[in-house]
Amino acid sequence: MIRKLYILPMKSALDSSTNEHRTTRLVHQRIERGGERVWRLKDFEDLPFEAVAQALSRLTRKGELERLSKGVYYCSRQTAFGKSRPNPSTIQKFAAELKTLFPAGLAAANLLGFTTQIGRRPEVATSSPSVPRKLLGNDTVIHTRRPHEWAGLSQTDAALLDFLRAGGSTSELTQEETTRRTLVLMSEKGRFNRLLRVADSEPPRVRAILGALGQQIGQDEKSLRRLRASLNPFSRFNFGALAGLQYASEWQAKERTPR
Repeated sequence: MIRKLYILPMKSALDSSTNEHRTTRLVHQRIERGGERVWRLKDFEDLPFEAVAQALSRLTRKGELERLSKGVYYCSRQTAFGKSRPNPSTIQKFAAELKTLFPAGLAAANLLGFTTQIGRRPEVATSSPSVPRKLLGNDTVIHTRRPHEWAGLSQTDAALLDFLRAGGSTSELTQEETTRRTLVLMSEKGRFNRLLRVADSEPPRVRAILGALGQQIGQDEKSLRRLRASLNPFSRFNFGALAGLQYASEWQAKERTPR
């Protein structure tokens, strides 16, 4: 049997190599002109994807770039204190594009108007099991594995759930002001129903506080019955700074400790 031998045209191989070198040169030139900044694969969408990925990998191996996450790189500059670091807010913005991130702790309370403080360490929550640590920085407190239902929430709705999870402990307002502010936030059109839709994934204390808030702002009995039915009737919950809600005791709040 005669076997046929097929040989790829030499010109095709040469063209491929030439294009790869051209792409590498263009990537390098853009990064040099761009100076200190974060680069992503999408910044080179006009160039062949595979060739760009290889060029960025080569520059990383040579120490000219730092890989922060899949498809995200940082070009530093030399300072008197060593190599520069990426701007934290810029990095968090990129991280949020990869994973859904929500403010947590003091950051959530600040967004909601319960405090003017900003934590010494950034704090975020996500429904993802993990977030690239390099993108957020080693100082960032990351609360992972929030319910996947959070993915459809707005920043404010998720921050309010985080605040309720903490029993309002991150508020710098008085207990009465904290309660009043929470009721105002909960009264915004559609918010109670949006939070009700994800309530089944929340801890019992949050469901109890939601019920007390809903009753005080006049939500319909059908919605409140659903929340009440989800609670163990023998449990008691610490409402924290929200213990002063009008119907707290009806929603199994622990008795307030006299001061």
